[in-house]
Amino acid sequence: MSAPPPATPTPGLDPERLRDHLDRELPGLVGGPLTARLIEGGRSNLTYVVTDGTARWVVRRPPLGHVLATAHDMRREHRVISALHATAVPVPETVLLCEDESVLGAPFYVMEFVPGTPYRSAAELAPLGPERTRAAVLGLVDTLVDLHAVDPAAVGLDDFGRPEGFLDRQLRRWGKQLDASRGRDLPGIDELHAALGRRLPQSPAPTVIHGDYRLDNVLIDSGDSGDAGGGDGGTDRISAVLDWEMSTLGDPLTDLGLLVMYSTPLDLPDSPISTTATAPGHPSAAELVERYAARSGRDTGAIAWYTAFAWFKLAVILEGIHYRYTLGQTVGAGFDRIGELVPVFIEHGLTTLHDLQEG
Repeated sequence: MSAPPPATPTPGLDPERLRDHLDRELPGLVGGPLTARLIEGGRSNLTYVVTDGTARWVVRRPPLGHVLATAHDMRREHRVISALHATAVPVPETVLLCEDESVLGAPFYVMEFVPGTPYRSAAELAPLGPERTRAAVLGLVDTLVDLHAVDPAAVGLDDFGRPEGFLDRQLRRWGKQLDASRGRDLPGIDELHAALGRRLPQSPAPTVIHGDYRLDNVLIDSGDSGDAGGGDGGTDRISAVLDWEMSTLGDPLTDLGLLVMYSTPLDLPDSPISTTATAPGHPSAAELVERYAARSGRDTGAIAWYTAFAWFKLAVILEGIHYRYTLGQTVGAGFDRIGELVPVFIEHGLTTLHDLQEG
């Protein structure tokens, strides 16, 4: 067991207050003073690893400062993970949900620590080699099929969302997000939004969807050590699917469309936003769709629409980040380059829809 991280101040989590709460609610769980460290890489909800020097847990809470309650709902995230734990979908076991904001300043939940590595870029995948990279990405598809095979009613999630009219609501929602971030002319984005509305597909039967399904939102465990990732031996497996804050009941092909988007080369050197597509051995987007269709039995004939929608949604998200950056509300490495990426995502979306029309 490695030594615990140093006891330095951790914004958003007071280890002593957390231990006091855990001792009250689950006596005997914690064996000593807690230390905590913030895990890098999360885009919204904050994730910490805490340890008493022997055992480790993970704590999730909303971002610091003012947040939209619906976007960072700890109860929903805790609920879906708890419901899925007994299924084929690998998720951490939940330990406790706390909605008393006096403990840490916001609602939070605690779950077990799961070993594994999130691979965020082609460069991070490269050391695995082509065969292991291919297996990892195909495993991502297989796990998505497992998620979409879960009967929501059987796990108590039949009221977890409003699947009727899901795609139309999604389009309107992201259109409103775009309007709230308009600070410059963006050629093609209104055309893309309108074209998506005109070609709205018929959704398949609703399922539990993740909402942000991609390689860096899962942990891959090599099986050759008790800690995260890499290594030369062992059998790679997806040990946990993480970041369920966007999950709901809806159209399962939105998850697949986003995965296809993140499996498409961007051809943008040194971009702050990257895909894994150029890693040696990475399956093509077409192969991912074919595998999903074969294993799920769903018709993926309209996947171009879902992929174009993913390009549009990410363009809106990136434009929002750029807009906040121009107002001085966002600081950090790479934010100054986000704005130049938005037209690239718009163009990909338009090209994808054009290919659908041609087909």
